[in-house]
Amino acid sequence: MTFNEFNFHKDLLKGVKIAGFKEPSPIQEIVIPIISNGEDLVAQAHTGTGKTAAFGLPMMDKIAKKEIERALVITPTRELATQVSDELYHLGRFCGIRTITVYGGVGYGRQIALINKGVQVVVATPGRLKDLYKKGKIDSFNPEMVILDEADEMLDMGFLEEIKEIFEYIPQNRQTLLFSATIPEPIKELANDILTTPQFISVVGQDESTTNNVIKQRYYVINESQRDEAIVKLLETEKTKKSIVFCRMKREVDRLTEHLQAMGFNASGLHGDLEQSDREAIVKEYRRGTTQIMVATDVAARGLDVKNVTHVFNFHIPFDPQSYVHRIGRTGRAGKAGKAITLVSTEEFRELQRIQKEVGAEMQLATIELKDSVEEVDIDFDSLEGMVRDVSIHDEAVNFIDSMEDMDYHEFVERVVSLLLEGKKTTSGQIGYDLDAVNAMLESYQDEQKVARQNNRKRKKR
Repeated sequence: MTFNEFNFHKDLLKGVKIAGFKEPSPIQEIVIPIISNGEDLVAQAHTGTGKTAAFGLPMMDKIAKKEIERALVITPTRELATQVSDELYHLGRFCGIRTITVYGGVGYGRQIALINKGVQVVVATPGRLKDLYKKGKIDSFNPEMVILDEADEMLDMGFLEEIKEIFEYIPQNRQTLLFSATIPEPIKELANDILTTPQFISVVGQDESTTNNVIKQRYYVINESQRDEAIVKLLETEKTKKSIVFCRMKREVDRLTEHLQAMGFNASGLHGDLEQSDREAIVKEYRRGTTQIMVATDVAARGLDVKNVTHVFNFHIPFDPQSYVHRIGRTGRAGKAGKAITLVSTEEFRELQRIQKEVGAEMQLATIELKDSVEEVDIDFDSLEGMVRDVSIHDEAVNFIDSMEDMDYHEFVERVVSLLLEGKKTTSGQIGYDLDAVNAMLESYQDEQKVARQNNRKRKKR
């Protein structure tokens, strides 16, 4: 299929051609006809699948053909608003479509003046847009098409009430589109409130390569004190072009950025405490390639769409599974290969397993030889079998097994062997493990079992 088959306005097709678009992506092929037909839509698709053009092209086609006059795109962050606005401008420039970006941190005057002059497309963040509507500054702006982009991100950032209030100012006779990487219950409820008999489309399963197959996911089990040394070693040995290192806290971003700069890396930090002008300058330098490593918090990097990011590093594992999905989605864009690498301590290992289970991530265990090189685990199961058959049985092991008699035998054996396999290879290539780490993990499991048994007894008493 080609873009010519959508019967777009000829000037819009000119912009598509110059942008280098040849064949529509799966999401574009599915949703463009629906949007062109005037229907409301909820589309589940990950960042990097071409969704900006998926809603932007039919939106601008309607404007070019004078089917509608104005459109509104709402995004969670300033950075994403700027990116979406830039892409829409380049695609629609031959149609004479004017686009403005509206966000906080800058003066109202120019934004209000351009909106009231009749600019066709407004790309805005929720906070500033709500403020303009509430103060009566843009009463004349009545969009006939409204797009919520990265809706789950807006939900995570606490913008749900702002979104609901914004829709109180927008005319009811509109076409509404909602795009989101995930569709949690609050997003479904929002869709029911603001959309009219929408079509629900998901291309996550049809385009798995953008999140699973194309992105090679690995994790390294380390001691807490080894994080700095491990990230430096990985940055030295991985063939990175552009990379993002995710941290949980702003102060961690500042500290790690300074450490990497001191080690000679071309790194910059990005978090919410920076001035808007500084944030924009940092992102611009990163896009240009002047900076190769971006150290960022989840919030600061939300919606960050930069081409050719080869690696995402999780300095700490994220707080929740969906944050993991959004983090690794910064690489492996548009079908290009990418790597997502996570550092995890033994205390965090259970949380990593939860993420793996909930998002269906296929992560490969690897080990770091911090004094030599980085290598992936190559387990010799014949060697392991011989070790198991030859090892002497300790009295402590017998006592421990007796204490776990309430557990299914096969599950118990599988869990213990898995714990051993999570350990490091020794220099001789044999399977080795950190006994203290294994003991800590077993004690944690025993505690969980104890709590579970207590809960079961309480339920039986009731």
